[in-house]
Amino acid sequence: MISTASDTAPARTHHSPRARKPNSVLIIGAGPGGLAAALLLAKAGLDVHVVERKSHVGGRCSAIEEQGFRFDLGPTFFLYPRVLDRIFKLIGRDLRTEIPMVRLDPQYRIAFGGGGELNCTPNLEQLETEVARLSPGDAQNVRRFLADNRVKMEQFRPCLERPFSGWRDLIRWQLIKLFPTLRPWASLDEELGRYFSDERIRLAFSFQSKYLGMSPFNCPSLFSILSFLEYEYGVWHPMGGCAAVSDGMARVAREMGVRITTNEDVKEVLFDGRKAVGVRTQSGEHRADALIINADFAHAMTKLVPNHLRRKWTDAKIEKKKFSCSTFMMYLGVEGRFDDLPHHTIHTAADYVQNLADIEQRHVLSDDPSFYVQNATPTDPSLAPPGMSTLYVLAPVTHQHPNVDWAKETPAFRAKLLKQLEKVGLVGVEKRIRFEKIVTPADWEHTYNVYRGATFSLAHSWGQMLHLRPRNRFDELESVYLVGGGTHPGSGLPVIYESARITSRLLLEDFAHDTEWLGAPGAAELPAPVAHW
Repeated sequence: MISTASDTAPARTHHSPRARKPNSVLIIGAGPGGLAAALLLAKAGLDVHVVERKSHVGGRCSAIEEQGFRFDLGPTFFLYPRVLDRIFKLIGRDLRTEIPMVRLDPQYRIAFGGGGELNCTPNLEQLETEVARLSPGDAQNVRRFLADNRVKMEQFRPCLERPFSGWRDLIRWQLIKLFPTLRPWASLDEELGRYFSDERIRLAFSFQSKYLGMSPFNCPSLFSILSFLEYEYGVWHPMGGCAAVSDGMARVAREMGVRITTNEDVKEVLFDGRKAVGVRTQSGEHRADALIINADFAHAMTKLVPNHLRRKWTDAKIEKKKFSCSTFMMYLGVEGRFDDLPHHTIHTAADYVQNLADIEQRHVLSDDPSFYVQNATPTDPSLAPPGMSTLYVLAPVTHQHPNVDWAKETPAFRAKLLKQLEKVGLVGVEKRIRFEKIVTPADWEHTYNVYRGATFSLAHSWGQMLHLRPRNRFDELESVYLVGGGTHPGSGLPVIYESARITSRLLLEDFAHDTEWLGAPGAAELPAPVAHW
């Protein structure tokens, strides 16, 4: 039997005779969802094997380490830690002990291309003062916005924690009753218009739609909960970066008996009829009773699963789906420090609407791109050699499209972004660069196996959410389950971790294991919220 992490973890009831012998589970990909599922399934007593094609764990939540510099490859905002807090408690561990992290204040600074800036602090009195500097009339609505979204979050949270296997689930959970709260007919920007008249303030509470790779002008109003979560539960920096979370999860998983093999590139999924029985890698075949796919959904389906085995998600149908934007990345190891620049800074284009249209509709590169820069070294000096800094620069851009040839466009766009950095006070950076790595949408597609380079996977429109998203128990195939941003509940670290709990529950039910210890969807969470100060 696989060893467990702690005798203090929630007890399990006696398994049925069928389940006394550990069932074997193979997980493709050691990304955040795959690692979270491995932790939960190992705790349940299953024989878990994770195969990862890269030399390290984490997927897009891993690190780039060169010349003493350490950068997160992908996510740098660690939000809503309660989800992972709960998973660690379920396996008998403490997240903050295993992976130390600090709460940021300010959470980030937003510099508006049209003029003005906002230091977004979790201290509500100070936040109201910040908002009042730009729009006095909007300051009085900050607390009302947060209060309304606290209600929205609690009402919708059960939907984020349970599977949706078809339209009957929509009826069963009576989502129609939530319509007045969710306002599915409204965009995120329209929802913010109920509280804030100044477009800069609306943007400050809606730019988080970029965590989903979407514009606030077409993102569903539901996602106003994202900015609420930042202020309610904090924006955190795990020491060592978000990749340290993946590293810590892998370490704990191995301690629990999970096998994680790296440099194992899956070439195909093996089937007996429509039932998945294992995978083939360059080193041979791996067999298991169940398969969890944590790879990019669209890439995995089109490259690893024969097209004739899929009906709803054929290659042709996947091609017609709506996908998120992509990102142009610059990882810069720079001589010197920037102690006056916040940990996170977002700069929005002067014409933000046109910038978004360039990305999502015209599929061209903007003359005045919005960008984000992380300056993590003042918070975490371990990320760079003494006297040096790590600058992580991200510009949202179109996913792969014939309009943009990155082999030709990269040098000019790099130069443009370096010039853009001057708008947040980073002058003369190019002369001080000691290490540099660039990742384009083409790299996301061809090096990191992300379909169309769409770094946030399928877009989060209502037509691609809940039961209309690829399902956690993948109904096209037998013994196949999904975790990650391409399935329900969606992309972003907190919901990716939650997808692992949803999927683990389904898999354990299918193999006649107890699932009560996982907690009921929508039940009160184990950790208490972090108090405001």
